[in-house]
Amino acid sequence: MNCRPRVWKLVPLLPIAGLLALFLAAAAPLWAQAVTGPGIPANTPPNRPMSPAAAPQVGGTTVLAQEAQGWLTDLIKINTSNPPGGEEPAAKYVAAVLQKEGLTPEILEIAPGRSAVVARLRSAAMADPSKALLLVAHLDVVPADKSRWTVDPFGGVVKDGYIYGRGTIDDKGMLAANLAAFIALKRSAARLNRDVIFLATADEETSGDASIRVLALKYWDKFAAGFAINEGGNVFMKNGRVQYIGLQVSEKVASNITVIAKGAAGHASQPTKDNAVVHLAAAVNNIGNYTAPVRFTSVVRRYFEGLAPLEDDEIGKWMRSLDTPDRGEHAQRVISDASPLWNAMLRDTIAPTMLNAGSARNVIPGEARANLNVRLLPGDTINTVVSDLEKLVNDPQVRLEVLPNAGLAAPDSSLENDFYATIGRVATREFGGAPTLPFQSTWATDSSQLRLHNVQAYGLVPFPLSDEDLKRMHGDDERIPITSFVKGVDVLTKIVAEFAATR
Repeated sequence: MNCRPRVWKLVPLLPIAGLLALFLAAAAPLWAQAVTGPGIPANTPPNRPMSPAAAPQVGGTTVLAQEAQGWLTDLIKINTSNPPGGEEPAAKYVAAVLQKEGLTPEILEIAPGRSAVVARLRSAAMADPSKALLLVAHLDVVPADKSRWTVDPFGGVVKDGYIYGRGTIDDKGMLAANLAAFIALKRSAARLNRDVIFLATADEETSGDASIRVLALKYWDKFAAGFAINEGGNVFMKNGRVQYIGLQVSEKVASNITVIAKGAAGHASQPTKDNAVVHLAAAVNNIGNYTAPVRFTSVVRRYFEGLAPLEDDEIGKWMRSLDTPDRGEHAQRVISDASPLWNAMLRDTIAPTMLNAGSARNVIPGEARANLNVRLLPGDTINTVVSDLEKLVNDPQVRLEVLPNAGLAAPDSSLENDFYATIGRVATREFGGAPTLPFQSTWATDSSQLRLHNVQAYGLVPFPLSDEDLKRMHGDDERIPITSFVKGVDVLTKIVAEFAATR
């Protein structure tokens, strides 16, 4: 479907003060659920119809969260593993949800079988992209090995207070929450002070020929905005409570390097030392044991300054010593060893991820390959990393080749504008006073491309998650607690409403 969005006349029902009062009233039962019960029953109808009189005002409600849970489980059942992606059925599902609300979404074809979907709530007849707010999430997911899961990764299974499935955290949970926030604005008919745009993208996981980079080249006018909220940051829990909100304002840059080892092919019954597999194994071993030097970005420095008072005395002491001349080097080792996340925030990282060699068990191959997934700190270059690794490998029969479609370094989003302040204020208020800290993600997101288009993009998956649940992202048995999902829908809706609804 390739139709233009309709122009909507948004009639004010209540002033913003009234809306905010309703936010708090709506939040109380949700938070009570999050504390005392497993959340929404698994047999709740996901798309219960609502009369206009019963429609909620802007802000999370139990009914809206129930519907969003239904959208999430339905989206999980649409297998959009990338590769190959095949996001079009999911895009059509999202478009149908929006159409049921009287909206006019557009499906944007990027490549055969690969589509995005966009919809808009207008604040005025003439759009002002510099003020518009973009709600963005992606439709694709990483593949899942069913043999390693305890449930069907594409079954949308609900059990023991969790929703299980590939994409619950990355990123279909965020997609469902964005839908809820967007639809809440539509149902409330609140007067908007800016356009609000919903965007579901494709090919985020591989950043290939159907990614937001290509989408922006073809359709930028459909979703041009001044501000955006996306995945990238998290609500971090410790000992069952929210410790802090990490609001992504910057991200590391992803790249891949192929390690290619050459050797003499031959019969495996007569081994030689000139074996490509042996050369490759030695090179990968050297690279795997390499640790890049620490470099502090301004965002990481501020992050650790804010986190130090929240940690126990011992870890907090070393966080405060990270950049000191006398104890800095030891502190960096302590903090790096304490957390893979902290380690990756402090330096470039190189992770061997794939190996490929040989065509038969009894043949010595003439070539063996490995893939290195590299995550660069903003401002660092892949050429410097390649040069360092070549010196480390020091083998003329091994060469390193940088793959195309690497990420691009983007400027940090501002810490000084109204949207950053609104997100921090609402998140801190709704999560019991936990501080909001600027966060540099070690993973890449669509926000880097948005920042390159001068969008002030911020990352926050609004669901409180434990380390145990976060480790399942891209792993086995990915899941999200229903109570966290309910709370996240409510918080995201309040963020969007407080920024986009007229005061």
